[in-house]
Amino acid sequence: MFDRDVWQEIFNTIKKNKLRTFLTGFSVGWAIFILVMLLASVNGMQNGFYTQFNDDANNSIFVRSGVTSKAYGGFEADRRIQFKDDDIEYIKASFPKDIEYISGRYRASTTARYKSETGSYSVQAVAPDHQMIEKTLMMSGRYINEADYINKAKVAVIGRKVAEDLFKKEDPIGKFVEFNGLPFRVIGVFTDEGDDNAERVIYAPMTTYQRIYGNTNLLNSIALTYNPNYDLTEALEFSDRLEILMKRRHAVHPDDQAAIGVWNYAQAFDDISKFTAVLRFIGIGVGFLILIAGIVGIGNIMVFTIKERTKEIGIRKALGAKPSQIVNLVILESVFITAISGFVGLLFAWIILAIIGPTIQSPAFTNPNVSLGVVVTATIILIVAGVLAGLLPAMKAAKVKPIVALSDK
Repeated sequence: MFDRDVWQEIFNTIKKNKLRTFLTGFSVGWAIFILVMLLASVNGMQNGFYTQFNDDANNSIFVRSGVTSKAYGGFEADRRIQFKDDDIEYIKASFPKDIEYISGRYRASTTARYKSETGSYSVQAVAPDHQMIEKTLMMSGRYINEADYINKAKVAVIGRKVAEDLFKKEDPIGKFVEFNGLPFRVIGVFTDEGDDNAERVIYAPMTTYQRIYGNTNLLNSIALTYNPNYDLTEALEFSDRLEILMKRRHAVHPDDQAAIGVWNYAQAFDDISKFTAVLRFIGIGVGFLILIAGIVGIGNIMVFTIKERTKEIGIRKALGAKPSQIVNLVILESVFITAISGFVGLLFAWIILAIIGPTIQSPAFTNPNVSLGVVVTATIILIVAGVLAGLLPAMKAAKVKPIVALSDK
C-alpha cells in the first residue's frame, strides 16, 4: 500500500487524465456535500422544533377546557366545561405516584403602570409549582412561594421585557406597580429561553386573582408534569388515563375532543422524532443516489484507464506481477480519487455549516449541524465507495492474459 512506485504510477495516471478525473471526482465530492448538507438541514429543523418547547419541562401535560360538541350523560351539546380548584386536588388524589408538579392557571389581561410608564400585558395567575413546569429562569428576586399563594398576596413576577418597558434601567425588585389600578409588589424578574413574547408575561398567585375576580375558584387550564422516569409508552398511557378521568368527572363524551383537551409534550416529541426520521431517511437516500452516480463514474474511468494500459498490464504480468498486485494498484487509485474528492466535499460542507449554522436561529430552523458520527460515517462511505468503484475494473485487469495484452494494439 505504501509502495512509492505504485503511488507514482497512480499520480502519473491522474495527470494524464486531469479533466476526466476532475469531473468524476467532482460528482463524488458533490454527493458527499449534498449528503452532509441534507442531514444538517434535518438536524436544523429538529433543533428548531425542540427550541419551541425549550421553555417548558419535557414531561409537561396541559389540560384545557372548551365547549362540548356532543350531547352526553343527560347534558346537551354546546355546554362550556369549567375547571375549578377541586379538580387539582382530584387529580392529585387520583394519581399520587404519577404527578410531579401541578398548577392551575388563570389568565387575565392588565394595564400595568409604573410612574409615567404604562403597558398592556398578559397576566398568568399560577401556583408555585408552575415555575418547574414552565422552567422559569429567575434573573433577580424570587418566584411565587407558598406563603404568597396561601395569603393571596399582591405580588408579581415580571418578564424581562416588562421590566425594560416599565422600569427602564431601574431595579424593579420591591417596587409597586399598578395592575388595572391595584398595587402589586414586584418580587422577581424572569427570563425565558423560548422567545421575547414569553418575557412580556406577568406571573401572580392564582389565589390572588381569583379573589380579585369575585372570590371565584375557577381555572382556565391545568398544567402538570408527570414522573420524569416514564418512557414514551408510559407517558402516553398516563395522559390517556388523565383524559378519561377528566371526561368522566365533567360528564363529557369519550370521543368529544372539543370539550377537554389533554396535550402531552411526549406526543409532540414523538411526532417530531418520526417526522425528522423520515426526512433524514430521504436525505440519506438522495445523497446515496448521487454518490452511486459518482461511483459509477469512477468505475467507468477506471475501466477506460485499464483498457488504455492493457499492454502495460500484460508486460507486468509477463514479468511476474501477481494478480493481487494489479488489483491493489487499481483499487488504490480508485480509493484515492474517491477519498480526496469526498473529503473536499465534506470539508466544504463543514466550513459552510461552521460559519453560517450558528447564525441561523428561527422557530422552524435552528443551527443546522452534523455530528462527529456523521463525519466518521461519511469517511467510511468514501473508502467503501472507492473500493466498490475499483473492484470490477481491478478484477478485469487481473484477468488480462499476458499474450493477449502484448498483442493488443
